[in-house]
Order: sequence, then C-alpha cells, then structure tokens
Amino acid sequence: MKRKIILDLAVTLDGFIEGKNGEVDWCIMDADMGFIDFLNQIDTILYGRKSYDVWGQFTTEMEHSGNEKEMWGLVHSKEKYVFSRTQKGTDSKAIFINDNILEEVIKLKNKPGKDIWLYGGASLITTFINLGLVDEFRLSVHPVVLGEGKPLFVDIKQRLNLKMVNTRTFSSGVVQLIYHFDGN
Repeated sequence: MKRKIILDLAVTLDGFIEGKNGEVDWCIMDADMGFIDFLNQIDTILYGRKSYDVWGQFTTEMEHSGNEKEMWGLVHSKEKYVFSRTQKGTDSKAIFINDNILEEVIKLKNKPGKDIWLYGGASLITTFINLGLVDEFRLSVHPVVLGEGKPLFVDIKQRLNLKMVNTRTFSSGVVQLIYHFDGN
C-alpha cells in the first residue's frame, strides 16, 4: 500500500494557522489528542524552508515536560525533506528539494515506509493541495478566534471534495477532523 501524505495541523475556529505576528501560543498540546501515536505512524516530515528554519531543529528547554521532550525526540528521529527555491543540497538533518516537486514527492510516496507528515508552512501546503498530493487532512480546530493571521487555505485552484473519516472531541475544547481526499 502506498504511503499517505497527511496534513496534520492546528487551526483556529476562524481558519488561521498562526496569529498576525506568527504566534502559536493559542495551540493546545493535549496529551489525550494522541500526537505521539500520530508521530509513530509517520517516518518522514516535509517542511517549507521557513518552517524548517523555525521548527526543523527546535530543541526543548529544560523546563519542558517529559511528554514534550518525548514528542520532539520523535520529531527529530524522522527523515526530513525541506522544499526551498534557494537553499540547496543537504545538511546533516535534512534533504533539500528545489524543483520537480510532483515527481520527487511521488518517488517518496512509492518508497517503502510509514506515512508522511506535511508540516507546512502555508505556501507549501497550497502547493501540495494544488498538485493533489495531500491524501489526508487532520485538522485540530482550536476553540479560539484570532480575527487575523495566516490563513490555512490560500490560492487553492480547484474544489476539493473530501470524505469525513473521523471526528474526535477533547476535553480542552479542541475538535479533530480527519478527511480523506481521493483525487476526484
């Protein structure tokens, strides 16, 4: 079976993935949301360059909880690909892809392995959606309205008909929606 590309991210009720100054302090990391289980389902993470610069090599501080340390340890154990028009080559932590995104990602999907997490940012998400490369949308809708910020969906070129697979509600007020895209 082919590996799935899963867009898994937090979004506000009004559709933003970051506040106007890039803030994500509204994002609830709830242990019962099963994020560790999700990380065990994937072995590869796809980043845009800006997201990679901020989060790709993020290290926890001493005061972070054991759960957060475990989470970041798992994140950093994955194979990482960074999509960038400017940065080339590889560093010790990631492989950079500069062009032929569709061909490169199809090659990646056809390699044996676990599922693939499309981390973002926003312009990479748009590119993947417009190329029909997102197989599963896992959106954790947070109980907050920001009013402004970076929207999740920008410049989408065609309608996507999605199939609801699961919904989960958490005590924090977060609702997780899981949809599959079948390419039609």
